[in-house]
Amino acid sequence: MDLFHALSDEEGTLSAREKTLARLVLEDIDFAVNASINELAARAGVSPPTVTRFCRRLGCQGYPDFKVQLAKMPYVGLRYLKPDVPTQTPAEVAEDIVSTAQNALSQLHRQLDLEAIGKAADLLRGADFVHAFGASGNSAMIANELHNRLFRLGCRIHASNDHNMNMMLAAAAEPGTVVFSSSFSGRDPALVRCLELLRQRAIPSIVVTQSKSPVAALADIVIPVDLPEGKNIFRPTSTRYAYLAVIDMLANLVAYADRDRAARSLRSIKEELVRHRDGDDRQVLGD
Repeated sequence: MDLFHALSDEEGTLSAREKTLARLVLEDIDFAVNASINELAARAGVSPPTVTRFCRRLGCQGYPDFKVQLAKMPYVGLRYLKPDVPTQTPAEVAEDIVSTAQNALSQLHRQLDLEAIGKAADLLRGADFVHAFGASGNSAMIANELHNRLFRLGCRIHASNDHNMNMMLAAAAEPGTVVFSSSFSGRDPALVRCLELLRQRAIPSIVVTQSKSPVAALADIVIPVDLPEGKNIFRPTSTRYAYLAVIDMLANLVAYADRDRAARSLRSIKEELVRHRDGDDRQVLGD
């Protein structure tokens, strides 16, 4: 049931009194959740039977059921119930996107656990094989980006973006394997299960995630990223810039640790691109 949609009355099906009730409820959800039917009716200036009919019009069995459904709405977050849209013009949107990306990188830099970054890079460059686990949008992108960065440095790596495949790979991982994982929330139960399997098999794991989360609690090395998000639900998360910066740091450290191997692999890739696509070496490195 999308109670917020029903209360918003976008189809215009509510009567004048019901519109008053809906507006009152949306303006003060806490009051409506805790009020008796008489209290809600009195504040809206309607009768209790009108409140009952209003609840049934919205698809609830009655006032008690309405309060139960209403109480669930705040769990989603009021920013999704009443979206804040501070920017609209191209100039405003451009300023907003660039400034939030800069802020995310600046905040990451201030909180960065350099010891964890160093240990993670050591694990990655010493691994016989690296699995990169990520699913659900942004984390899938991060896993793919680690694959994109490390294969060109001569590392043996595979990215997987499917929960079931990740679980099977974790269950089959052999000594010499290192598993890297990304979870923006740190609360992905499928990834938690993968990390449990890896721990049982003594396979070292690295995660980039929120500190003090279920995912962080099971990893061998945690690179914490704890950044606040704004209220604009329409703007893509700026946290992903911080995650990408972490990937670049890890890739750079891995490359510097074995420069000869990295240079040979990069040179082979570049020669192929120059020979069959570019004609010279003026294009961006390796992409």
